[in-house]
Amino acid sequence: MNTQITQNTKDLQVDAQFPQTTREDEIDLRELFSVIWQGKWLIIAITALFAIGSVIFAINQPNIYKAEALLAPASSEASSGGLAALASQFGGLASMAGINLGGKGGIDKTQLAIEVLKSRQFVGEFIEKHQIMPELMAVDKWYISDNRLSFEPELFDTETKSWVREVKAPLKPEPSVQEAHKEFMKIFSVSADKESGMVTIEVEHQSPFIAKQWVDWLILDINRVMKERDVAEAMRSTEFLNKQIELTNVSDIRVILYKLIEEQAKTTMFAEVRDEYVFKTIDPAVVPEDKFKPRRALICILGTFLGFMLSMAIVFTRVALGNRKIY
Repeated sequence: MNTQITQNTKDLQVDAQFPQTTREDEIDLRELFSVIWQGKWLIIAITALFAIGSVIFAINQPNIYKAEALLAPASSEASSGGLAALASQFGGLASMAGINLGGKGGIDKTQLAIEVLKSRQFVGEFIEKHQIMPELMAVDKWYISDNRLSFEPELFDTETKSWVREVKAPLKPEPSVQEAHKEFMKIFSVSADKESGMVTIEVEHQSPFIAKQWVDWLILDINRVMKERDVAEAMRSTEFLNKQIELTNVSDIRVILYKLIEEQAKTTMFAEVRDEYVFKTIDPAVVPEDKFKPRRALICILGTFLGFMLSMAIVFTRVALGNRKIY
């Protein structure tokens, strides 16, 4: 009898715990909704303020257009095939003579061209050659009606064609190459697909015509720069090899040197007859018709959501601090 009474008492205690938990949950939910309801006007006001602000911000953001071109690495067989054959045929003898024929382990010309495109020297020369510093650093608006750019008057004076921006030392009114390079890298990208090896060059700008023009110029300039580098290197190598021929009487070494001079001549000829020296254009850049950014709808949604979350945080913080009177 006592055992049964004890068991019934335990069952009643266990059953009593669940209704109590349910009541506590109901009370918590009621308090939660009560707090939200009390602070509804604050939540509505902050959310509306952020929504309006995000709409204004999105409307004031200029349209940015992106032009892109798809490139394929140009074949380098004419310049590397002969050296590879020489390396396999005379590699041991050339090593004994202190001559490096290259072959495997050379620098990938495509990757080298990509790194040159990103370099401060190339970007600085590109900006200076095409005189695009104002279009890069001081554009205010692009007018689609007459394809015209306006510049920020506090940065660039269009009448005198001079920079008037106020900066702190060591910066100067006219942007330096380092400043221009940083700004250019924000709107420029170049990447190579690991599987196909195709290279994509992209430029973003308020003017779609300028974005397209800059992509075309970049392709022309990188092919020209890489061609000039290889031609200059071939000429220096030829001059050096001719001197070495005069200094040696070993017939086998002279054969190697003459072969090397022949390969350098092929490199020079190959460079002179090809305009697309490093990159061949597969899909040229066109004037983009659709804007790339900003995504105004997404900005408005995120801004409104941020305002709602901030208002909720303010309401619950006030309650947590003990101030239950919410306006």
